[in-house]
Amino acid sequence: MKLHSLKAPKPNLKTPKRVGRGEGSGLGQQSGRGHKGQKSRSGYSYKSGFEGGQMPLQRRVPKFGFHSPFRTEYKAVNLDTIQVLMEEGKLSADIKISDFNKVGLVGKKDLVKVLGRGELSAAVTIEAHGFSKSATEAIEKAGGSTVKVGQNIGVKAVKSGAADSSTKTES
Repeated sequence: MKLHSLKAPKPNLKTPKRVGRGEGSGLGQQSGRGHKGQKSRSGYSYKSGFEGGQMPLQRRVPKFGFHSPFRTEYKAVNLDTIQVLMEEGKLSADIKISDFNKVGLVGKKDLVKVLGRGELSAAVTIEAHGFSKSATEAIEKAGGSTVKVGQNIGVKAVKSGAADSSTKTES
């Protein structure tokens, strides 16, 4: 490859549309915008979802259900996933939340809940924010134990923490 043999990539060769440069160019007169109307004017922009005054789809469709703003979301980790990672040597017999993070199962600030899909072949001590009943049973059946971390997580913990930290002054 030499400098004289270099060639620009295909998309680079396309010239931009030059509008309003005479009838012969094919983009003169209305410059490809058609006759009259809002879209032909300069400065035209449209609101996404706008349907020309008709009731927009997002407002026509019925709304239902409820999403609590105080819901605590957990990242689910199943027992079969833990078993596979232990076989690969990525997890030891004493599993902490930071280990799940290092392996890439959960994020740094995620709450971890262990679920009971699959089985464990070795005794393990697992540390997590929550456990399902089936997961706890399976872990204990294998001879392991569960350690629940951060019992007071959520809005109540924040409120009670604020109440505990306030000190009363005696007169």
